[in-house]
Order: sequence, then structure tokens, then C-alpha cells
Amino acid sequence: MSQFARSPITAVLGPTNTGKTHLAVERMCGHASGMIGFPLRLLAREVYDRVVRMKGAGEVALITGEEKILPPKARWFLCTAESMPLEREAAFVALDEAQLGADPERGHVFTDRLLRARGREETMILGSESLKPMLKALVPDAEIIGRPRFSTLSYAGAKKLSRLPRRSAIVAFSAEEVYAVAEALRRLRGGAAVVMGALSPRTRNAQVAMFQAGEVDYLVATDAIGMGLNMDVAHVAFASLHKFDGRRQRRLTVAEMAQIAGRAGRHQKDGTFGALHEEGPSAFTPEEVLAIEAHQVPRLEHLYWREGEPDFASVDALIASLEAKPRSEVLRAAPEAVDLAVLKRLAGEDWVRARVRSPQMVARLWAACGLPDFRKLGTDPHARFVGRLFGHLSEANGHVPHQWFADEIQRLDNMGGDVETLAGRIAAARSWAYIAHRSDWLAEPTHWAERTRAIEEKLSDALHASLTQRFVDKRTTVLLRQIGADASNLPVTIGPEGEVSVEEHPLGTLSGFRFTVAADARAADKRMLLAAAEKRLAGEYRKRGAALAEAEDAALALVGAVLAWKGAGVAELRPGQSLVRPRIVLDRALDVLDAQVKVQVQARLDRWFADQIARNLPALAKLDAATRDTDAGAPFRAIANALVEAGGLLPRRAAGTLVDALDPEARKRLRQMGVTIGTLDLFVPALLKPGAARWRRELIGMEEAPPDGATVLPRNSPGADLAHGFRPLGSQAVRVDLVERIARAAHEARKGRAPFAPDPALATSMGLSADTLARLMAQLGFRTARSPEGEPQRWTWRGLAPAPKPKASPAQNAFAALAGLRHG
Repeated sequence: MSQFARSPITAVLGPTNTGKTHLAVERMCGHASGMIGFPLRLLAREVYDRVVRMKGAGEVALITGEEKILPPKARWFLCTAESMPLEREAAFVALDEAQLGADPERGHVFTDRLLRARGREETMILGSESLKPMLKALVPDAEIIGRPRFSTLSYAGAKKLSRLPRRSAIVAFSAEEVYAVAEALRRLRGGAAVVMGALSPRTRNAQVAMFQAGEVDYLVATDAIGMGLNMDVAHVAFASLHKFDGRRQRRLTVAEMAQIAGRAGRHQKDGTFGALHEEGPSAFTPEEVLAIEAHQVPRLEHLYWREGEPDFASVDALIASLEAKPRSEVLRAAPEAVDLAVLKRLAGEDWVRARVRSPQMVARLWAACGLPDFRKLGTDPHARFVGRLFGHLSEANGHVPHQWFADEIQRLDNMGGDVETLAGRIAAARSWAYIAHRSDWLAEPTHWAERTRAIEEKLSDALHASLTQRFVDKRTTVLLRQIGADASNLPVTIGPEGEVSVEEHPLGTLSGFRFTVAADARAADKRMLLAAAEKRLAGEYRKRGAALAEAEDAALALVGAVLAWKGAGVAELRPGQSLVRPRIVLDRALDVLDAQVKVQVQARLDRWFADQIARNLPALAKLDAATRDTDAGAPFRAIANALVEAGGLLPRRAAGTLVDALDPEARKRLRQMGVTIGTLDLFVPALLKPGAARWRRELIGMEEAPPDGATVLPRNSPGADLAHGFRPLGSQAVRVDLVERIARAAHEARKGRAPFAPDPALATSMGLSADTLARLMAQLGFRTARSPEGEPQRWTWRGLAPAPKPKASPAQNAFAALAGLRHG
């Protein structure tokens, strides 16, 4: 847009509530086309909705990092500063809150737009009075116009939360502080709406609508409200005057204080500001108060700058141009932003450099580095995510894989969880929305943009409901006022799903024997709610205890280390005499039961577990019994014990000395118990069947699982290791019983040590690749022999390599090897 540098440039400067943004919108709509860059996605969306009402949806575009509404014939564009399409010609261009060029984190973006974004017929720069010296130095041909505030802003002193006037906004500077203030207002004044920059526009609008409609009289917000978001706020109270700016904890500047305080009062209505503390670091100084009331903010002495049109000739040229020093005395090199830090980390990777040998790929890498760290993971984790993204963008057709994208957003399609969890999912959804709105990053960007938008809207609605329930819902308070101190006399009911309520007001949930008070109940309320439920729950506990002691097998289940009854945990497996004879320890929630009932429950759970082991893992049960058989002989008991503790699967080399010590009778007895003494492994084939395999995993504590019935897996898939019964061989992992089948077939086919060719159909039918078969034959003790051209590979028998000599006793050495089995 720099070709329009000679078009008129107007700078409209002044404090908040001067109508600067309103003026820019009116001027834009008077032109045939226009574009405005805003500091916040929320503000861009607010103005977009306003212009749509004036011009119609087909004429107006919204462009932010993670949201793009771009009608084919759009003429007016509302954008975040970062997302302004500077290559697009527009008659009118404006930049809002241009003084943010002094912000260490994003300042270089606003400075670049200040210098380069120009309209064909008119350019407008909006900002604080503090920007005037910067404009005179950098845009000397700009006409500077000052605008007075419409209403008076005055200091109202310090007031505690309990004494704040209605229609107040309380400003805090961290999510934790926002939540704490909102909780206090719920207790003291009935509730508050919550507004933070990290909220989606949908959630923010729903929260503001509650405040505007008078459903709540208080609004708790971060400093995001200082950036032009319009609300009917009469008083702004500062919970603190310090913020973390990404690098350090510091006191707000007078300009920042004035920007936020200026949200009080609207149009002709006067406003007031103050603090929650009269003394200390969170109190205003007299000098600060005078400056804010008089709208006298310190003049800016410099802006941050970074090259807006970097050099894509190479990665090194790109980094050098981004780190170039500014030529103007009033510009300062921008501190290293996240995108540049990520670029530097990836530039140190050999594979990245191998893929960026053209300016187009360098530009694509820089575009990937521009993905904002919405989740606030930090540079290193974010760089790994961007690296994976660029890996896909730089190979094959240059698109993000459909399945990866689909799987990731599917994980976010979950409306459960508390406020923090939902806010975290929305932050993650913003990353995928950003990716979806890059037109050349996905094969079907429109479909996935719509999908991510739908998920964000659902999460936003859930977050709004969660915020409202946590900080506004008055049901519990009203209930407690009604019941007073005599809570135990209320009629408590228990629903079919365990929901506990009194007079249709939910108190909490009874899961098994654990009563959980409703999450939205205040700490002080919980004692009252427990008292209300206690009398009724005592009889329910007795009823449930008797039912558990007589429970049918189908009502009990093992989930990890937890023994559950009707889906609720009632006991936990702890280490016992062996893997199949653990200690079953009742959950502490069952302490509500009488001692005699607890004994009956313990006996029922012990019996059920033993029955399940005998039914699902009979071979392990028999091996465990053999470890206690004094007539079995020490070598047999040792190998039986090793197999039990390994869950019925033992690499032969790990227990070589134990196997060698077995006599023919002991070997026969092992086979009768279902154990196969294979060439490479000792295993129980029955344990590889899906049902038995699931029980085995639960006992050993393995979370990953191969697909039921799988025999050959890709090496990097879940469960492709020895612990799960699969022997890794190059790029594949083969189930141990198939390994033994191939070993037997090979030995049957060979004649002594003469070269031979095994039947290739066997490996092919199993899905083994040639490389996998070669690796397996080598492990089985075969070596390649010269084969006539065009004929199958021939092999010769050389014998298994001897196991390394143990440094400790045979049993100790075997179990040392077993210790790493689950991680091998």
C-alpha cells in the first residue's frame, strides 16, 4: 500500500471516549472500499457486526488470525493489525490504537502498519496523544487532530469490593486474579460477568450481554477492556496496578492506567475510577491521579520496529532482515518475538534447512512460524508444534494431513470440564482455526474452518454457561437463605444417576459411596449442603453397602488399578504376593459403612478378583500356584515366578539360565500349563487373545494397546513392543506366536547347515515385509547365503548367538532384564 503515500493522512489523537473509532468507521463507510486494523480480535468483531448492519453481510469482511469471513465481493475489511492484507488496495485505510507501537511484544506490527498501510484516497491513524512526537518524526506529512473527551473522568478514591457502586468494572491482570475477584463478588454482591482477551467473541459477547441487560451489576475483566470495547461502565476499579508483561512483573504506565480508566463513562455520561486498595503498591499516587484526570500521558520517545517485508532469499537472509537495525532515531529494534524465536530454533534443524532451498519455501516456513502461541506453552513446546506443522507443509502436496487435523479437533469437541479446562480447549481450538484459515495449508480449508468454528462456538457456549454457573448462579445462596440452620430437616432426594437435590435445587452427586458437593457451591456453602444431605445419605450408604456385598459379577469391573462397582471406584489394587495376587484395598469412601459390612464387601471383592483371574488368565493362575508348590523343584518355581511377574511373556535371552536348568519333565509341565518355550520368547499363546490381553494390560498397568486381533503392526503404533507381545523387527513388530511359527517352519525346511529357501508364502500371508523377514531370520540364527539370480533368498543355519554371561546369579540376571521389558 506504500504506493499511496501521497494520499491525505490524518492522525486523530486523544483519550478514550472521544469517538475516534466511530469517526474512522463513518469515514470508511463513506468511501467505495476500506480497511481498519484493530488491536483485538474482539474489537474487530464488534465493529464488523456494526458495519454489516450498515452495508450488508455480502459487502463486509472480517479477517483475524483464527477467523476469516471473506465474501467474494467484500469492499470493507475489519481486521486485527497482524492480519491486515496490505497487498489489497483500498480507498480508505485506518489503524486503531497506533500507540501500541511502543508495546515490546506487538509494537513492531503496529509500527509497520503505521509506516506502510496507506489508503488510495485517505489514511487515518487513531491513537493516544502520547503518539504525537512519533508521528511528527515518522509521518511528517500527517495532519494531527486532537479530540477532547465527551465526558469527565474523575478519581473516586479507594473502595472495597463490598462498597463498589453498581455498574462497576473491576480490572485484574491475570486469569487467577480475575476468577478470585469474581468469586468474591458472587459471595458479596450476587455475581459478576467475566471478560478476558482470551475469551472467544461469542463467550465475551454473552458475558457482556448479561452485564448490559442488568442481570449482574459488576464486570470483572483484564486490561483487554482498555482497547475500545464498548460497555456501559460507570466506575472502573483497579484490583492491582502491576502486570506481567511477558518478561517481568512491572507497574502499569500512566498511559496504560489512563487507557483502562477511560472505559468509565460513555458518550455524555461522566465516569469515575479508583482502586481496591488505599495504600501500598496497588494504590494510585497523587501524581498518577492528576495525570489521568487531565488526560496528560507522557509522550512516547520511541516505537519498536522490525522489517515488515523481510528477505526470503534464504533462512539466514530472513533472520538477518528480521534482526536488522532500524534507520530512524526514534525506532528501536523489537525484542525477539515468539515467531522469530521459533524460526531460529527450527533453522538449527538440518531437516528444516534441507527443505527451504527456495524463497517460496522460506516464506512458507516463516508463515508457519507466525502461528501464535495461543496456548501459552512457551517457546520450546510451541517450536516443536510448529516444526511438526512445517514438516507437513514442506512435503508431498504441502497440506496438513486430514487425519491429524481431524483427530486433534475431535479431541477438543468435549464440552465437559471446569472454566479453566474449557478456556484451555478454546485456546487450542484457536491454533487449529488459524491453520484452517490459511487457504493453502489444507486440502479442504473451507470445510475445516467451518468445523473449527462450530467447535469453538460450542466450547464458547459451554464456557459461558460454566462462567455463569460459577460466578452468577444464585440457586445455592437462595436455598441456604430459605433453610437457615436447620438443614438436616430438608427433603433430600437421590436421582437415578446419583444426583442429590433438595427442593429441586442440586446439592451434588453420589457416585458409589462418594458424595461430591456441586462444583459451583462456595466453600462456606459446602458445610451447609453436606449437613442437608447427611441424614438422607446415611440410609443410602447402608443400602448400597449391602448391594455391593451381594453384587453380581457383571456389576464389577477392573479399570486400570481401580476395582469399580457400577462404574464407581470402590477399591484399588496394591502390590501383593504376586502379580495375580495383589492386595485389594477398599477406597476410603467406604469408611461410611459399618465394620461388618466392610468385611463382607472385602470378601466379595477378593472372591470376584480370584474368579476373574481363573477365568481370564488361567495360565497365570496355574503358574502362580506352581511357585508355591514345594514338589515342583527350584528351577521350575523360578521360571514360573519370572513368567508370572512378567505377565506371561519373557524374552528367552533374559531367562536363558533359568530355561537351561529345566529338565524334560519340567518343560513338559510348562507346556501343559499353556507355556510355549519358543526360540526367542517364552509366552502363553492364550494371553494374546483380546480378552486375556486386556486383563493382562490392566494388571501390569500398560495404557497403550494394540488393536484387538492384530498380528503385525507398524513399528511406531501403540503396543508394538515386547511388553504387549510383539517383537520389533525394523519397521514392523510381529506377534511372538507368529515369530515362533516362522521359526518352526524354517527349521522344518532346512537340512542341516545347507543353504535353503523358506516358503515365501508364509511370510507374505502374515503381511511381513522382506526387510522384516530378513531381520527375523537373522535373530533366529540364520544367515544369508548366495542365491541364484531371480530365485528366492536362501539362508543357512549358523545357530543362535550365545546369551551374554550374567554378572549376577541366573535369577537376578533374568529379573534385571525383565525390569526393562515394559519399556523395551
